[in-house]
Amino acid sequence: MGQVTSTGLIRDFTDDEARRALPLKWGAVEPGVLPAWVAEMDYAVAEPIEAALRRAIDEGAFGYPPFENGAELGEAYSGFSQRHFGHTVDPDQVLPVVDVTAGVRLVLDVLCDPGPVVLPTPAYHPQLQVVPVAGRELWELPVDPDAPTAELDLDRLDALFAAGARTLLLTHPHNPLGHVYGRAELEGIRDVALRHGARVISDEIHGPLVLPGATHVPYLSLEGTAEHGIAVLAASKAFNTAGLRCAQLVTADPSTRDVLRDVPMVRNDSWSILGVVASVAAYAEGDAWLAALVDRLDGQRQLLASLLAEHLPKARMRPLAATYLAWIDLRGYGHDDPAALALDPGRVRLENCRRYQPGLTGHVRLNIATSPERLTEIVRRLGVALG
Repeated sequence: MGQVTSTGLIRDFTDDEARRALPLKWGAVEPGVLPAWVAEMDYAVAEPIEAALRRAIDEGAFGYPPFENGAELGEAYSGFSQRHFGHTVDPDQVLPVVDVTAGVRLVLDVLCDPGPVVLPTPAYHPQLQVVPVAGRELWELPVDPDAPTAELDLDRLDALFAAGARTLLLTHPHNPLGHVYGRAELEGIRDVALRHGARVISDEIHGPLVLPGATHVPYLSLEGTAEHGIAVLAASKAFNTAGLRCAQLVTADPSTRDVLRDVPMVRNDSWSILGVVASVAAYAEGDAWLAALVDRLDGQRQLLASLLAEHLPKARMRPLAATYLAWIDLRGYGHDDPAALALDPGRVRLENCRRYQPGLTGHVRLNIATSPERLTEIVRRLGVALG
C-alpha cells in the first residue's frame, strides 16, 4: 500500500518496513495479502526504547542478564504501576521471566495445587496449550457468544472449583474479547477463589492498553488477593517488543515471591538482557508514546465500528474496551470459517475462532493496530469476500 501517514509520536511502518520489522506477521502472508492476525502493531518502536537499545548495543550488552528479582526492572515497573493504575508494587516482588506463557507455566508448575485449571473461553490460544503441557486438565468456562457482556458466570466458576478445579487462569484485560474486568467483577472472582482455597493467575499483559471509557484494576490491588493471586505481565504488547523476550511475575506475598525466586535456574533462565533494557525504558520513559498509542487505538476502534456498519452490516462486536484485537461475530453471513474466505478470495489474513475455542464457528479476531488506510482496506476486502 506504499506510504502511510503518521500521527504524533506514532509512526506507521510502510509495507516494506513492516516486512523487515515484523517477519512473522508480514512474512507469513503472500505479497498483496494484508495481515491482521498475530498480535503485533504496524508501528515503529518508541524512541526512548530504541535509544536505550542502541546504547546497550554500543556498549556490547550481549551477555546473560542478572539472575535477580527487583533491581532496575522492578523499580521501573513499580513506578509505571503507580502512575498508570494507582497500584503500589514492591519492586522486590517483581521477578523476570522469558515471556507471559512461560511465566504461566512456571506458576502452574511451582505454585499451583494439582488439579484442573479453569480457563474462560474463547481464550488466547497458547493458554489453551500451556495447561496440558503443564500436566493439568483444562476445564473451560465458556462465555456465551450471544451474551451482551463478557462477564464470567461466577456460579459456574464456583461449581467448577467445588468439583475439584484448583486454579483460575484469567486473561485481564481479555484477549480476544477485549473485555475489561471491573472492580466488582474481580471482587466476585476473588470471593469464589477464597471460598475454595484456589489460586488465580492473572495475565495482565494488556493492562496498559485499556482504552478510554474503562479502567484497568490490577487483581493484586484488591484486598485479600496477596496469598492466592499472582500477576504475569510484560511491556511487549503495549510497546511492540515481543521479540526481545522479557516478561515479569508480580507477587504481593513475600513467601510466594521466595518460592519463585528459589526455583532451580533451569526452570526460569531464558529472558534477554536486551529485553530488560527495553522493558526498563518502556516503563520509565514510555508514558508519552503510550498515551499517543492509546489515542490512536481509540480512533481505530471508532473507525472499525463505522467501517463494519458500511461494509459488514450483519457483523456484531462487543464494545472493544481494551487491546487492539477485535473479536467479530460474522455468523450473520452464514459461513462457519469466515477467516478462510477472508484469505481467499479476500486477501486478508485473520485469526480463526477455532484457535481460541475449539468447536466455535463464525467468529474472527482482527488486529486494528495498523494505519487507518490499511484498516479501511481490510474491512472493505472483508465486505466483498463475505457479502
